[in-house]
Amino acid sequence: MSPITVLLAEDHRIIREGLRELLLSETDLKVIAEAENGRQAVSLALKLSPDVVIMDVSMPLINGMAATRQIMQATVKTKVLMFSSHNDDVYIEQAMALGASGYLVKQTDTLMLPDAIRRAYHGTSFLCPSRFPSPQCP
Repeated sequence: MSPITVLLAEDHRIIREGLRELLLSETDLKVIAEAENGRQAVSLALKLSPDVVIMDVSMPLINGMAATRQIMQATVKTKVLMFSSHNDDVYIEQAMALGASGYLVKQTDTLMLPDAIRRAYHGTSFLCPSRFPSPQCP
């Protein structure tokens, strides 16, 4: 079975590199590209058609919400997981209204990310924080 392909869209290099390193140990996930701004994320998503995009909400040039909107309007295949330091319901609701498959706060336990990617790929929403807090979701 082919690995789930992932595009990392995060403007902070150290976070992007950390995400890549985390996902390297997952044999069923493969990072195929990285974007440092929203415009680049949209371009790479349309060019490469990754299975899942990990999209930071606060991105330069085009913010993550606008980039998600553009990706969702252009492709039905690619799923988007929002990734943010904002755990405000307004951001979560906006992301889900745009068609995002989930929302993770950056304070989430690192072990949750691979599971969130797999769930998005298989069409299941993943919300952290959720209305039902768990130890992994602050």
